[in-house]
Amino acid sequence: MAEVRMPISIIEKNDGKILEVHMSGKLTRDDYQEFIPVTERLIKEWGKFNLVVVMRDFHGWEIGAVWEDVKWDFKHFSDIDRVALVGEKKWQAGMSKFCKPFTNAEIRYFDVRDIEQARLWVQDAIVPAAAAA
Repeated sequence: MAEVRMPISIIEKNDGKILEVHMSGKLTRDDYQEFIPVTERLIKEWGKFNLVVVMRDFHGWEIGAVWEDVKWDFKHFSDIDRVALVGEKKWQAGMSKFCKPFTNAEIRYFDVRDIEQARLWVQDAIVPAAAAA
């Protein structure tokens, strides 16, 4: 039997204030059909959220997925506070610089072995409701 790999999985954390997205293989336009509704709901609920993107055995985007990503980036330019990019390859580290013009979010790259630091970094950006009042 052939192994079925899901190129994207989405995990909501901290009541949806943090979205952790695990990507592997090559993303397609269909993957964005799963991602977009979740992010739109979180933006409607919280205004902004933080994102942890975990890239393991990730090989990039198909052309249709690139277009969906660009459209999403422009629509939600100011809707994310922090993005932690977690990866295992040198080109993935460069994505933190490449992504800068597409968002107002603070972006940092973490090696996959430092995933817990990435999670803490995005968690630290959330202001507890009691402290905000």
